[in-house]
Amino acid sequence: MKNLILTTLSLLLLPTIMNSQVNIEKAKYQAILESNFGTFGSGASAIVAKDGKIVYSGTVGMANIELGVPVDSKHVFRIGSITKQFTAVAILLLEKQGKLSLQDEITKFIPDYPTHNKEITVEHLLTHTSGIQSYTNLPEFGNIASKQMSQEEMIDFFKDKPMEFAPGSQYNYNNSGYFLLGYIIEKVSGKSYEDFLQKNIFDKAGMENTFLGNHSRIIPNRAAGYSDDDGTLVNAMHISMDWPYAAGAILSTVGDLLKWNTALHEGRIIELKTLRKAFKSYQLNDGSSTNYGYGWEITNLFGSPSYEHGGGIQGFLSYGIYLPKEKVYVALLSNCTCKDATFPALKLAQLAIGKTPKSVSSINLGKGAMEEYVGIYQISGGDKRRITLEDEQLYSQRIGPKLKIQAYAKDKFSIEGTLTTFEFVRNEKGQIIKMLAHTRDGKTSAAVRTDEKPMVFEAINLSPEILKKYTGLYEITPDFALDITLKGDQLYLQATNQDKFPLYAKDKTSFFLKVVYAQVSFFKNKDGKYNKLILYQNGKEMPGYKK
Repeated sequence: MKNLILTTLSLLLLPTIMNSQVNIEKAKYQAILESNFGTFGSGASAIVAKDGKIVYSGTVGMANIELGVPVDSKHVFRIGSITKQFTAVAILLLEKQGKLSLQDEITKFIPDYPTHNKEITVEHLLTHTSGIQSYTNLPEFGNIASKQMSQEEMIDFFKDKPMEFAPGSQYNYNNSGYFLLGYIIEKVSGKSYEDFLQKNIFDKAGMENTFLGNHSRIIPNRAAGYSDDDGTLVNAMHISMDWPYAAGAILSTVGDLLKWNTALHEGRIIELKTLRKAFKSYQLNDGSSTNYGYGWEITNLFGSPSYEHGGGIQGFLSYGIYLPKEKVYVALLSNCTCKDATFPALKLAQLAIGKTPKSVSSINLGKGAMEEYVGIYQISGGDKRRITLEDEQLYSQRIGPKLKIQAYAKDKFSIEGTLTTFEFVRNEKGQIIKMLAHTRDGKTSAAVRTDEKPMVFEAINLSPEILKKYTGLYEITPDFALDITLKGDQLYLQATNQDKFPLYAKDKTSFFLKVVYAQVSFFKNKDGKYNKLILYQNGKEMPGYKK
């Protein structure tokens, strides 16, 4: 009788224990979401699935701050460039139907497109190797971002620009290519891009909350978009949804993105044999790999193959990852461009496949110990990594933003917002001679310490009257310009299609940025007016002239 009671108690306790373990795992996923988005006021929605079954679905923050509406998993977000997956699969469907070939030249479908005597194929558009200039990189793009335009007008906007390179010779991420693919889909299928996706993808996958975006349509549960204006959350800039089109106009939910991924890999959208072509890294003319297929980046996460893509469009950031070996899918959508979606999505995936390292605590180093690491480290290929110390915090900076690094063991550091770790190497005398960077794809790169010292500038205050003289749009190349603006007593720099950053004065005519290692100097013309600047970055001097 006693054994019977114990057995009965064990059976009663088992579901409780299992539920407790499930709750602990969900709490770990939720902690990642909250630690990355919990302090911004805007929101995020995420989903994690294994074998098509949801193991975590969570939200944080607000879908609409003004109305006080919290994010729910049913909320619809702009997914930006994740749209490219749908466009790529639509092209493969048309190829399967015999209506086009990936090796067809685009002039077969757009006869008057100027190819500058080059052979540009459909595959070049899919793989960002066409050499066509991306319209979102053009300095004048800001002039049309909010205008309603037909597809023909949009194509006219960029088609006559000079080619960047010969087709197939280089990779350069390109929205123009995917816009043209959308146009080709319509020409070949006889249906609108939206109708083709609805019938051949959305309906087949059971995606009931996915739409091609526009402002006039009533979309239930549409989340509002936000951006960061110098530390203040503001409504995202209004844009026309005509220009994102097949490159980035879709809106969806995390649940619908899971349905898409599941249907795709179950062969319900397209034959798996055909789909595999999308997950093969394209090779350039010289045989080098681009790590990009058709609508997906082809990479790995700590040894596990992965197919990934992110999206960024005014007010929204997104990221999606599929790990075929473990059959894990992660989708993360956020409604503010103030916080990157890539890192938390990767952390969710890392947790799902059991590749999360054992918890390590940060250790505090004294100022003297931190100063040991300060220096400039030469990376093979010409780039340099700068390790600086500011206000008792170490930073690493290569080409992009300056990132905090935190020690977790002697000579070992993690980098804020990335899965990369650093390890500093010493010689027999205990002197630091180089640093090793260990990245998420299992690769290690070395940078040798040089005798150079990173420059740290002290900012001075200049009056708004002086700063106003420098404002204006300075063209560095036909495709790249710097917009210098003034707000209050703070000068700002905004490069073409990039965020706006503060400029700090080191003297009356020379300024520096804190987010990237760059300086700007202004120069007068013979009339005493400032009409020229020089951008100093990565060892280059780039002059720009006021338009």
